[in-house]
Amino acid sequence: MPKKQQKQRVWKEIQRYIILFIGSVIYAAGLEIFLVPNNVIDGGVVGIAIMASHLTGLPLGVFLITVNIPFIYLGYKQIGKTFTLSTIFSIIILSYFTKMFLPIPGFTDDLFLASIFGGIILGIGVGLIVRYGGSLDGSEIIAILMDKRSSFSVGEIVLIINLFILSGAGLVFGWDRAMYSLVTYFIASKVIDIVIDGLDESKAVIIVSDHSASIAEALMARLGRGVTILHGEGAYKGDEKHILYTVITRLEMAKFKSLVSEIDEDAFITINDVHDVMGGTFKKKAIH
Repeated sequence: MPKKQQKQRVWKEIQRYIILFIGSVIYAAGLEIFLVPNNVIDGGVVGIAIMASHLTGLPLGVFLITVNIPFIYLGYKQIGKTFTLSTIFSIIILSYFTKMFLPIPGFTDDLFLASIFGGIILGIGVGLIVRYGGSLDGSEIIAILMDKRSSFSVGEIVLIINLFILSGAGLVFGWDRAMYSLVTYFIASKVIDIVIDGLDESKAVIIVSDHSASIAEALMARLGRGVTILHGEGAYKGDEKHILYTVITRLEMAKFKSLVSEIDEDAFITINDVHDVMGGTFKKKAIH
């Protein structure tokens, strides 16, 4: 590997660990400043660690490490070395900063505010960690393993696991705290999606029209999007069809619909979410 390329790779890895560090610190702040002082928990392994710390009086950081050990091992076996190292690093930073933030008094004793802002901060922290190849929660690894042996999806299994954990919070902290914990979990999950996928999420669009050439030209000229033309055939009449495929951002959706409608009001359009876009001519350009 050339020296320049090797340096770029090392620098990219350093940047990744810096983001993992920031995500772990943010998560620790959300826990110790909003949730733990109010006996509100997050789901997954962290929720178990909070309850164990409360029942035993031992520091939260101790349980964040010990409870995660079997999941880290499973992650190493099932996902790989890079993921495992990233996860270990994130958990160690999280454990250290939960201790550092412990003397700081909670920002609010209003349970509703603590649940909302705690969920937002936790979601930002976890989103950054997951986006850059780490994890703080072993429940996803368990869900991936169980998914191979059951008819449930990974998301459904994670939800079932967390329902049991949040039920445990009801027994430990009271059912009102468990319900607030559910609010935190819901908010955190939504923020995680935003951080991972971005606010400006992408949409894959397929258009079937008798005016496909004019629509393709307009998409390229007015939205700055590359367009792929697929050749198809109508099943009913057997006539040749030109099918357009392109990717746009969510913010361009209204302009896209207006543009296609101007040319062909009867155009058949399907729109699907896209989680990631690489290469090609997909660039963010001004809408005009």
